[in-house]
Amino acid sequence: MRKIFASVVVAGAALLTVGSAAAADMPEYPDIPEVDYDIGGSFYLRGSAALNWHWGGELNHPLASETWEYTEYGYGYSWGAGFGYETGTGLRFDGTIDSVETTGLKITKAGMPDPDANGDYTLMLRSTVALANVYYDFGLGGDWGYSSGSGGAFGYVGAGLGAAWNHSEVNAPVNNPVPTGTNVSVAGALMAGVGYDMGTWVADLGYRALYIDQVSNAPTADADLYYEADNNWIHEVRGTVRYRFN
Repeated sequence: MRKIFASVVVAGAALLTVGSAAAADMPEYPDIPEVDYDIGGSFYLRGSAALNWHWGGELNHPLASETWEYTEYGYGYSWGAGFGYETGTGLRFDGTIDSVETTGLKITKAGMPDPDANGDYTLMLRSTVALANVYYDFGLGGDWGYSSGSGGAFGYVGAGLGAAWNHSEVNAPVNNPVPTGTNVSVAGALMAGVGYDMGTWVADLGYRALYIDQVSNAPTADADLYYEADNNWIHEVRGTVRYRFN
């Protein structure tokens, strides 16, 4: 009986040894990561406000073959909203609509054949500007890497293209009033700035150079009173807040 029991014990130990060795010889399978079904980006709403100053090339009376240089720049403000998408890799896109107002862009006429035409003429501009924009956000750390929602400070550059619907009025000498007018023009923008990513909320402060190709008081047909203000640059210091909602 003792011999049988000893034989069973020895056989069991041998099986355990063989089993352990076989388990050790089995190949190890790598851990398979969980599938990430996230699209990696997020949609956002944005709101902006800015202070600006307005400068341009020249003011033309094309029907009268006259050109006038500006003597003072204009100034004003803008505000707007937009909707966009960020890819999570630093690249983002949005569409914006801004209300832009400036006043003070001035020319001075002197020595005109008609004495009533002499004096200061000041442009007052109200524009609705719609732009499609693209930006690249980059981290301000050592590797310049940035992903949306990662938090911390970042910088950005951007550009936009669209159109401006302009309404212009002129504060003119009393005896030589200038008709108001409206026109639609090509518009564009270049942007750069810095911001802070707080996760759901993102805030930034930057510079925007807004270009409006032409402002005119069409459909005025009077050769002396019809004007075109070409190559308008509106320089803005602009603050923006974004809200991510997915």
